[in-house]
Amino acid sequence: MAGHSQFKNIMHRKGAQDAKRAKVFTKIIRELTVSAKEGGGDPATNPRLRSAIISARAANMPKDTMERAVKRGDGGEDSAAYEEIRYEGYGPGGVAIIVEALTDNRNRTAPEVRSAFSKSGGALGETGSVSFMFDRMGVIVYPLSAGSSDAFFEATVEAGADNVESNDEGHEIVCSLEAFCEARDYLMKTFGDPVSAQLVWRPKTSTPVSDDQAETLMKLIDVLEDNDDVQNVFANFEVSDTFAQKYT
Repeated sequence: MAGHSQFKNIMHRKGAQDAKRAKVFTKIIRELTVSAKEGGGDPATNPRLRSAIISARAANMPKDTMERAVKRGDGGEDSAAYEEIRYEGYGPGGVAIIVEALTDNRNRTAPEVRSAFSKSGGALGETGSVSFMFDRMGVIVYPLSAGSSDAFFEATVEAGADNVESNDEGHEIVCSLEAFCEARDYLMKTFGDPVSAQLVWRPKTSTPVSDDQAETLMKLIDVLEDNDDVQNVFANFEVSDTFAQKYT
């Protein structure tokens, strides 16, 4: 479906952006600390922390850095009161955008996000203004080397996930929000650590944009992702193959 192929475009872009190692570490460290603060420092009993640790390993975060972040949250050393906020709005070409933020000062974050939208010709809306165009679901990704497509198909059924797509890039398992933790843990026991395991907003439909609009849209997403308070950005755009090849 269009939303699925578009999500792949976003993930490829995010992979390129992850080269900004320091920014990535900042976001993951914050997630590790908040996860441990809210649910404790034992990943065996803290599903959110397990996902954060997967992200840290995938980013090649040093083990001591990861452990310090968890200890800071679990031990109450981090006095910052972080708040999870979701911003929604429209970007160039009427593209629907969801921004997930984790901030200790919404009076700082909100104006920065609003400014980014405005400068790109977009507009920030109310919560719920675009999220109805997305499905909230879990996505778990494994490298091709982790197992055969048949093995992943069988495991997907056993894990209670909805679907698996295997191609030259790897295996992508999707599941409902409710089944995410159980499916992720089952797959980890079977195949080891995934490349990523996270809850995402996957677009139900996509909005085609011209190359000019896409250029402006990418700049907006870059600005948003460059903000330390922003954890994830999801959008329902569809670009031409020519632009996608040039940008990735």
